[in-house]
Amino acid sequence: MNEITSRDNPHIKQAVALRKSAAERRAQGLFFLDGYRLCVDALASGFVPQVLFCTALARRKYDTVALETVAAKGLVISEAVALKLGDTETPQGVFAVCAQKRPPDVPPVFAPQGRYIALENVQNPGNLGAVARTAEALGMDALLCGGGCDIYHPKALRASMGAVLRLPVFAIPAEGFAAALREAAQMLRCFASVPDANAIPVTRICFGRGSLVAVGSEGNGLTAEAIAVCHERITIPMPGKAESLNAAAAATILMWMLAQPNEE
Repeated sequence: MNEITSRDNPHIKQAVALRKSAAERRAQGLFFLDGYRLCVDALASGFVPQVLFCTALARRKYDTVALETVAAKGLVISEAVALKLGDTETPQGVFAVCAQKRPPDVPPVFAPQGRYIALENVQNPGNLGAVARTAEALGMDALLCGGGCDIYHPKALRASMGAVLRLPVFAIPAEGFAAALREAAQMLRCFASVPDANAIPVTRICFGRGSLVAVGSEGNGLTAEAIAVCHERITIPMPGKAESLNAAAAATILMWMLAQPNEE
């Protein structure tokens, strides 16, 4: 592996740009990974590093042989360069640049017996990652993201523990979200989650298979257009003083309910 000590190396500049900019990730069709475990998980999901960066210490500490063997280009970097690349205060010293498998704006594909969670304009990458991680754990068939933060945001990847790379995730423009729900509603029961006491309490719903639940942004909730194309408006009963839940918390509750066996 070649050694890099300059923070101005073109490969370093490209990696930093991919870490910082969603526009850069979209333009290049690439994304950035920070951390040994995340890089290994990505490889297991079929994401082969185009460029792998490792510090000498990380190569001794972690088993990077499998990553180095398949990477198109492997580079040993100094600790100073690792600090420039890292998205955390104490990076592990293993990073990768990989190609996105699914190009942006690919239309979602729904199965009649599937279970789906849909997010509209969720801006916080930590929330997106948490939802993806829970969706994978609870057996959701796919995650639909309309607008909001980039699914390849480093914080979303880290919060999801790699679930974003394993779970089918469809990212579409915000303006196409309602249309995607309308298409889904032709074969699925679609539910709009709203903080409204007049909506149907989720505890009264028996979802079963063939269902989709839509959750809105942290500040504004679902748009009127998205709510209008869903079959039912549902809400999470909250006897406490809070008016609404964090998007990830709401989605977690709804997915747990969605994952329960249909007793009808």
